[in-house]
Amino acid sequence: MIQPPPILCLSGFDPSGGAGIQADIESIVSMGGHAVPVITALTVQNTQNVSDFQPVDLQLFTNQVEKLLDDVKIKAIKIGMIGSLKIVETIATILKQNTKIPVIYDPVLAAGGGTDLTENGMIEAIQELILPYTTILTPNSVEARLLTGETELDTCAKKLMTLGCEAVLVTGTHEESKHVNNILFHHGNHIETFSWERLAGEYHGSGCTLASAIAALLAQELDLFNAVNEAQDYSWNTLKHAFKISEKGQLIPNRFYWQHSE
Repeated sequence: MIQPPPILCLSGFDPSGGAGIQADIESIVSMGGHAVPVITALTVQNTQNVSDFQPVDLQLFTNQVEKLLDDVKIKAIKIGMIGSLKIVETIATILKQNTKIPVIYDPVLAAGGGTDLTENGMIEAIQELILPYTTILTPNSVEARLLTGETELDTCAKKLMTLGCEAVLVTGTHEESKHVNNILFHHGNHIETFSWERLAGEYHGSGCTLASAIAALLAQELDLFNAVNEAQDYSWNTLKHAFKISEKGQLIPNRFYWQHSE
C-alpha cells in the first residue's frame, strides 16, 4: 500500500468551503497526499468576500503544531492566511527548527472581494521571518506587488528571492492579458513563463488550490519544475470544471473533477 505523505497546512478557515483549509485538504488529497491541518484564523465570509476574521488563540495554535511535529514525519509545510503578527512569529520559529522540510507559501494578504487580511507590521514580518525559509512562494500579481513595492512582475520575483525565497511563481490571473501568464523564477533566474487559457468567471480558492497541489507533489519528491507544471495543470482543470453554490458569488474549483471525467 502506498503511504500518502503528510503535509502540514497552516491556513484560515473559510465556512463557504471554497478557499482556506478546506481547499488545502481537498487539493492535497486529490494529488495523493495527506493533509495535516492547523487553522490560523476563523473568518466570516461567503463566496463573495470576507467581512471579518479572528486569529486563533496563539498558545492553542502553537500546541497543535508542536504536538503534530512531535508525532508525524511531515514531508512539506503549506502556509496560507496567517492572520496575526504573533502567528507569523510562531510560524517563523517552527520553520527555523525544521529547515529540511520544503515550505510552500501562498501569501494570502487580501480576500478576493478586497478585504485586508493582515495586521499592521505583518508584511514586514513576513519579509523578514517567513520568506527566508520559503522553498516556493506563489503570490498573485497583486500580492507580489504588495510584498515588494515594485510594479514590474519580473522585478517583484527577483526582489522576493533577494528576501530569501528559493523560488517564486507569480500568477497572472489579475492581469489584463489575453492568456494567464505565470512566471517561475528559481535561484535568481527566470525559468519559465507558463501560458494558460483564461477561463470566464471569478473563482474562490484558486490560489489555495495551486499552492496545496505544489505542496503535495513536492512532498512526493517531484522536482520543483515538474511539481509547479503539474500543479498548474491540475488547478486549471479544477477551474474549468468549477461549480456554483451561490447565484451571486464566485465559482468553487472542483478539486475532484477527475472522478467524473470521461
